[in-house]
Amino acid sequence: MFSVLRAIRPITLAAPSRAFSSTARKASDVAKLTLVGNVTKEPEARQSKADKQYYVYTVVTNGLNINGQGEREYTPTFHRVLCFQPSAFETVSRLKKGSKVFVQADFIVKDPAPDADASTPQGQRQIMLTHDYIKVLYSPKPRDFESTSGNETETFS
Repeated sequence: MFSVLRAIRPITLAAPSRAFSSTARKASDVAKLTLVGNVTKEPEARQSKADKQYYVYTVVTNGLNINGQGEREYTPTFHRVLCFQPSAFETVSRLKKGSKVFVQADFIVKDPAPDADASTPQGQRQIMLTHDYIKVLYSPKPRDFESTSGNETETFS
């Protein structure tokens, strides 16, 4: 009985979709990069040409590769992230070297300028990561400092 009802019910077919399209970019198109890695140094506050503040920080990730002998090799990759969101400035400014972070960033590829010298940054393809979200997974413990004859030296326990 149910098969008869299914047979007489109108069938709606989804419109065919293409994997690649030449249509204009829509707001729903995204290019995101997710990183889980360590902050390499304290974030740096900078001013843009339009006199707006932003932060720059670098996250290092370790990719696993297998060499010709079948041994595992970890290759570090450094990702420079730009943060233009004033709502995230407080979190980003408190990052410490060695913090393990989860970062989501928008991924933009800039093609080289046709008239630029290939040895300059303008003459090379650039990948720009703009901060979207960050979560601190682990913060390093503060290091103990001892004062010896006026010079501060690090002691590790």
